[in-house]
Amino acid sequence: MEGNFIIPTIIFFLFVAVILCIYIAYRHEKEIKKLKPLLSRHHKNPLLSPIAHHEWEREGSFNPAAIIDDEGRVHILYRAIGSDGMSRIGYSSSEDGFHFDTRVPFPVFTMENPRKKISDSEKRRDPVLYPSGGSWGGCEDPRMVRLDGRIYVTFNAFDGWDFIRIAAMSIDEKDFFEQKWKWSRPLLISPENQINKNWVLFPEKIDGKFAILHSISDADKEVHIDYVDALEELGHGKKAIKSKFGQKVPRETWDTWVRGAGPPPLKTDLGWLVLYHAIDKKEPDRYKIGAMLLDLNNPRKMISRCKEPLLMPDMWYENDWKPGVVYACGAVVKDEKLFVYYGGGDKHVCVASAPLSEVLQALS
Repeated sequence: MEGNFIIPTIIFFLFVAVILCIYIAYRHEKEIKKLKPLLSRHHKNPLLSPIAHHEWEREGSFNPAAIIDDEGRVHILYRAIGSDGMSRIGYSSSEDGFHFDTRVPFPVFTMENPRKKISDSEKRRDPVLYPSGGSWGGCEDPRMVRLDGRIYVTFNAFDGWDFIRIAAMSIDEKDFFEQKWKWSRPLLISPENQINKNWVLFPEKIDGKFAILHSISDADKEVHIDYVDALEELGHGKKAIKSKFGQKVPRETWDTWVRGAGPPPLKTDLGWLVLYHAIDKKEPDRYKIGAMLLDLNNPRKMISRCKEPLLMPDMWYENDWKPGVVYACGAVVKDEKLFVYYGGGDKHVCVASAPLSEVLQALS
């Protein structure tokens, strides 16, 4: 009789073991999906890297701004660091958003000594800059938008750690796409004697005004946006924006320390999509990219935010020079797909992408 129970018992335990294995595999796959970033890196990353025989971008080519033209071609402006320690802006473009077949061999914009007022007669196409004296300086981390037939660029004007101000300039769309670098005179739009970074323009006017997103706060669940009739109001001191950079808040989430906005906001059917940079207090040496949705009519109101980062610095090219950095300055929507252009390790230009619908679903 006992022998009659052996086989059923074995079968029962095998069945339980199979069910247990399936459950463990399911949980493991679920955990992997949870940890897997929503954005997928392109297999050709990094897209652009420093060029040794270009003195002006020998040390770094990274942190790219991005726009897309009416034919679907992606154009980027990227921060370049030369052998003299100065930051300039380079240009490149791509038909498919991945393979950049056009790259200008000289800086398309330079900024000398931003502490001094910039005269109208000074032209910013001269690649020869004043010696840096061993310190960093110049124009850093550009962002750009298409707005009313012009392309507006904001960037950090850096002339030592006691001087970090937001600058803004513009260029006619036609001149930009034809690579005629006829920039307007840069305006310093953030107040003097303050440290500011990560200011971005909205790609359209709101109630007839320029909208500037300059900081993100969790204290009131809002983003901080100021509106001006013209950027000259800020550049000429008629109006001032009070901003907070790198706010630390008591959040038990991956984005304990919100550093600021990444690319300019992207308009979607569900709201303004804003990517931002943040640091987890448990991993203070790693920049990560998050996402939030803002109300279309009142973008100061935050609708939702992703519970997990969209991208984390896990690849070699994101740890090549400065470890633990993915820093996005540009994003476009092409063929219903979100392309996020970012700097890896303060050295390379990279891209990661995902269907826009999946990103918005993660925010719903």
